[in-house]
Amino acid sequence: MSKFSVNRRTFLRGAGTALALPLLEQMTPVQAAEAKKEGKKAEPKARANRMVFCFVPNGMHMADWTPKTEGDYELPWILEPLKNVKSEISVLSGLAQLNARALGNGGGDHARSGASFLTGAHPAKTAGADIRNAISVDQFAAQKLGPVTKFPSLEIGIEPGNQSGNCDSGYSCAYQSTISWRSDTTPVPKETNPRAIFERLFGNGNNGEEAASRFQRDRYRKSILDFVLDDARELESKLGVRDRRKLDEYFTGIREIEQRLSYVEKSNFQIAGGVRPNGSPRDPGEHIRLMGDMMLLAFQADLTRICTFTFANDGSNRSYRNIGISEGHHELSHHGRSQEKQEKIRQINRFHIEQLAYVLERLKNTRDGEHSLLDNTMLVYGAGIGDGDRHNHDDLPILLAGRGAGTLTPGQHIKYENPTPMCNLFVSMLDRVGIKTERFGDSSGALKI
Repeated sequence: MSKFSVNRRTFLRGAGTALALPLLEQMTPVQAAEAKKEGKKAEPKARANRMVFCFVPNGMHMADWTPKTEGDYELPWILEPLKNVKSEISVLSGLAQLNARALGNGGGDHARSGASFLTGAHPAKTAGADIRNAISVDQFAAQKLGPVTKFPSLEIGIEPGNQSGNCDSGYSCAYQSTISWRSDTTPVPKETNPRAIFERLFGNGNNGEEAASRFQRDRYRKSILDFVLDDARELESKLGVRDRRKLDEYFTGIREIEQRLSYVEKSNFQIAGGVRPNGSPRDPGEHIRLMGDMMLLAFQADLTRICTFTFANDGSNRSYRNIGISEGHHELSHHGRSQEKQEKIRQINRFHIEQLAYVLERLKNTRDGEHSLLDNTMLVYGAGIGDGDRHNHDDLPILLAGRGAGTLTPGQHIKYENPTPMCNLFVSMLDRVGIKTERFGDSSGALKI
């Protein structure tokens, strides 16, 4: 057996490029591999445990979301696209973010929904610069775990938003378009351009070199992999068969994403009449899937272990013509019990779940050492509003996916007493990544999950 080992923080380097590696067998300490060969029990190595928070706007058609039974359950219509990963998902009913309620501040449920989703706080009502909320659970975790990885956290989404101005009944746009907060006065804007995320993940931090690298790739139709070819060949010559295969699969995934980005940019360039647009697909499904693949690459290379993913801002009125719905989402969510509008709402809800299914299946089918990325992830998906017509903030539609590095046993529908603080879930998740805290937001204790 080769005694060559690779440090987990190894980067393949080239002009403007620093390409992190996936977890390889030869990143395991040599002595552990030798112990296994001799039939001895090696010291267990802690598994990376990742946290993801996915947000969807305007509530849910709860009748087609909520399973009819507790424990083992049948997937309701909206959740049917998750059939291939059902065993990896728990539906959590009865959770609430009560600080998203008006509490004397009148309208603004969409702003409060986004602002409180990961903070459990009641945001100050202002459309000015004097915004005030609270730190969000992702940033709380990032402050503790961030030094372990290149990026403390990753904030992505598919719909841009403003950080100032009046967006909802006197509330700042920062509340409505941001679910991640570094402090009570500092929202963390999300990145919606897949190209920008790609360059951030694999750049070397030198702006001038990164720009030169991008120019050469564009002009000569090169891949970012071409810039690390010498380092890659040297590394491959020292790896075993399985590690070479894993590295090849990783490189293939990167190249496929580059090709998708190039196709999107070329298409947008033609539509825009020669004005260089960003790399955001016009189709919202492809946009979500592409951003999901960016997150997967970041996890695969252990560039970060914490991510927020906003499918759309709360109050979003975008239409979904890709599935035959021309009316705006927010407009439809105020359905007034109209059967026609509710039918379209549940179609939008299912469309979002179809994209989530893609992301979860990709995580499930990507190895992370002896397990999968989904095995080593806790992913929360849901909304800060229950029914869009009622604007209620209790009994929220919440899913918890993944096995949390062996700390979770998914595959059930759990009904908690309504309203149970959603922040109780966060306390339990923080504990599973090694962060002990008795309280977070408006929590009343840890949630049994």
